[in-house]
Amino acid sequence: METQRFGNRIRAYRKLKGMTQKELAERLGISVAVLGAVERGMRQPSSALLRAIADVLQVPVEELVGGGRK
Repeated sequence: METQRFGNRIRAYRKLKGMTQKELAERLGISVAVLGAVERGMRQPSSALLRAIADVLQVPVEELVGGGRK
């Protein structure tokens, strides 16, 4: 499932950056519940939220969506 892939990648990069869900959610201006739902694949992030996550985690959006790999 595509939404689950986004969530797994977001969680992995968040952990690589040493951030908790609370820290990332605060920096994004969203609730921990929303971020948790995105990471679990229960909620698909909007394109604006995806860009914001990529900016905070300092990774290209394409890396989060897996666009660079086949």
